[in-house]
Amino acid sequence: MAMEFRVDFYTTDSGQAPVRDWLQEFKQQIPSLHALTIAGINKLKDRRYHATPLSEHVEGDLFELRVGRKDIARVLYFFRAGRRIILLHGFVKKSQHMPQQDKELALRRMADHKRRYPDE
Repeated sequence: MAMEFRVDFYTTDSGQAPVRDWLQEFKQQIPSLHALTIAGINKLKDRRYHATPLSEHVEGDLFELRVGRKDIARVLYFFRAGRRIILLHGFVKKSQHMPQQDKELALRRMADHKRRYPDE
């Protein structure tokens, strides 16, 4: 039996969920890649997909979901207690290299989440 994880969106102090907002905008821009991204997020609920090619460790507690071929959608996330996954940042890129600014943004959001919810 597969181990189920719950996938949640990181939310700011004001209640915004940047990845949820990005997904809504992204749906209009590249519908086919959006569908692959949603399917990938749903696969993260199953522990069997927490490995390449769908998922890869970035650094520390940070991981990335990777979908697409020419254009690649990335969703940066981390794990919390209770089999939870928190989606931190999403973006589309055309190369294999992750922009430093995207990684730093995800790391800041992860630190913010851990600071606000230390007991998770």
